[in-house]
Parts: sequence; C-alpha cells; structure tokens
Amino acid sequence: MSLTDKSRAIERLHQGQCTALELGCGPRKRHAGAIGIDRLDYVGVDLVGDVLEALRSLPSACVQSVYAYHFFEHVADLPPLLEEVARVLRPNGCLDVEVPHFANPYFYSDPTHVKFFGLYTFSYLSKDDLFHRRVPQYGRRPIFELVDVRLDFDSPFLLRGMVKRALGSLFNLTRWLQEFYEENLCYVFPCYQLHFSLRCLPLEDGRLMNRSD
Repeated sequence: MSLTDKSRAIERLHQGQCTALELGCGPRKRHAGAIGIDRLDYVGVDLVGDVLEALRSLPSACVQSVYAYHFFEHVADLPPLLEEVARVLRPNGCLDVEVPHFANPYFYSDPTHVKFFGLYTFSYLSKDDLFHRRVPQYGRRPIFELVDVRLDFDSPFLLRGMVKRALGSLFNLTRWLQEFYEENLCYVFPCYQLHFSLRCLPLEDGRLMNRSD
C-alpha cells in the first residue's frame, strides 16, 4: 500500500517539529498536535497508509509519545509493530494504548477485530513489575516497561454506565482487585476497555536494553 504524506509529516519529524504520533487515529484524532496515521484518508490523518509501513519510513528516536486508541485490536501481529514503535520513540518515551477488554460483548460484533486483550496481555510483551501473576515472554527481550494498567467500565446505556463506572472505581483501587476481577467477575460485570501505559526502555549501543541489565 502506498504512503501519502498530506502535511509534510515526515519532514516535520526529521526537523523535530512534532513529538507525538497517533496510530489508527480514524476520523476523531484525540491529540491535535500529534501526527495521525491511518489506512483511511480521514480529516486529521497526516500519513495515509499501512501503519507499520508508515512507522518504517520515520527516523529513529523522533517522538516522545505514541498513542493508539482502539487500534491494536485490528493488528494481527503485534511484536513487529511494537518494535517499530520502540524504534521511533525517544529513550523513556511513552506508549499509551486503549483496547477493548475480551469480556466486552461489543468486541465480537466488529468483524475487523482480530486480537483479544486482557489484563496480562502486555505482561507477555514488556517488563512487568505490577502484577503478582508471572507470565512467560517466550524468549523476547523486553523493549517496554509496563507502567500502569486500568480497567475502564462503561456502557452506551446511561444507568448501566453509571453502575459500571462505580464498579470500575472499586476494581482499580489495587492490582489485587484488578486480578481478582478478571479471574472471577469479568463475565458478571464485563469490562468495556483496558488502558495500558508503557515506557520505552533506553537504547544502548543501538540495542533496546532492559533497565535491570
């Protein structure tokens, strides 16, 4: 798929004039100052094309923040995308991700959704000191550190949304409560989405290094 640069975005990144990207931003980009990347040519999209190809066209360590809101569930193979995100981020740069929780019943209605997400998904893909439960990383060297995870409860129906948001305030009080919720209650009170905050581990000799090395 060809890449269309509608606003001199690549040039601006080379010149250090922009410090944020929003991946799969769609027609409602949340961060006005970020460079929006999307396969579809919506208003607010700066780079039109495949997101992975667009990232590969950008200089290394060119941004401080990368945002992805309801985009990662459309990506079949996350590790190559995360590697490119880490490459374009500056050391200690931030990756902010929102995705549907696997218990969200509306997740299954969208035929373009190909990836499930739960509380521990990024524990498999990053350095995780947050949760008691340990998961394997299958030989991958961590290139991100998991900084925060939040369960977001909501509903398109007003009264149900109020009840669910109140429950969310309770379940997000501690990591233990988050883990208890997902193990025991996720299909009783389905979570709407997950919010992950990650930090890019610093570069050393051209390699992404684990902070504990």
